[in-house]
Amino acid sequence: MTDAQAGPEDVPGAGGRGGSGAKQRQYAPDFLTELFRNPLDPGYADAAARREREGPRTGWRGGSARAIALTTLVLVGFLFAIAYRRTVAEEPARGQARTALVDQIHTRQDSTKDLEQRAAALRAEVNALRDANLETDTAAHLRNLEAATGLARVRGDGVVVTVADGPRDVNAVTGGGKDVSKVLDRDLQDITNALWALGAEAIAINGERLTATSTIRAAGEAILVDYHPITGPYEVAAIGPGDLKDRYEDSRSAALFGNLVDRYGMKFQVSSRDDLELPAAGTADLEHAYPSPVPSSPASPTAQTSSSPEGE
Repeated sequence: MTDAQAGPEDVPGAGGRGGSGAKQRQYAPDFLTELFRNPLDPGYADAAARREREGPRTGWRGGSARAIALTTLVLVGFLFAIAYRRTVAEEPARGQARTALVDQIHTRQDSTKDLEQRAAALRAEVNALRDANLETDTAAHLRNLEAATGLARVRGDGVVVTVADGPRDVNAVTGGGKDVSKVLDRDLQDITNALWALGAEAIAINGERLTATSTIRAAGEAILVDYHPITGPYEVAAIGPGDLKDRYEDSRSAALFGNLVDRYGMKFQVSSRDDLELPAAGTADLEHAYPSPVPSSPASPTAQTSSSPEGE
């Protein structure tokens, strides 16, 4: 037998099953078995045993750590107290500034109304002097031109299209809302364009007369007509032919708003009105003007009977 060969007596445990002289083979447990048997890392147990042996820490390290933590808490509380005092102290100043701004806005609005009334009175005085110094036909022609351009008050039969916001869609969880049911500036543009196309001679939105240079636009949450803010419900009053209501109800604009009413609950109503009175617009600021190359055609009978200018 060579050295490379080994007999049964040299192999551990080879002397038979459970022999008294045989050494049993040891198997190491697998990772999962050891993990479930000892889930806590041995280092934690060693640290706990060391703390039990050493007792509570009373040295400078333990005391300094507690002192640092306490100092930090005191400083944080002090900073919170200063921030709160400053916020409370600045609140009256903010309230006073807001009140002053609101008062200034109201003052400017009142001043604007006074100036508008003064301008209307002066315009009426100028018209009276003009009529007194011009021939009757010339003065009547000027009044007709002013009525057509929106610079004179007009009266006649027509329709009123009323639109208003629907109920706001509020999320029950977040509390936020969607403005899909809100009347937009382009909605009023659509209504006025449709009425112009159907033969309207004069249009006003919430008392603001429209001219060839009028603008309907949004500024934040507000809608401006010639830079005048208006609020809902919005009434678009138009003077025109006797069948203007029927024409508009058959238009694409009315069908669109009918769909918005069904989907989002917006309010939409078209009604006939007799003897509507629309105010005059402010003076139009024209940068360029050219005479018409062809004399304008005489007004149609419908236009003559539907509206009549009134001098101011």
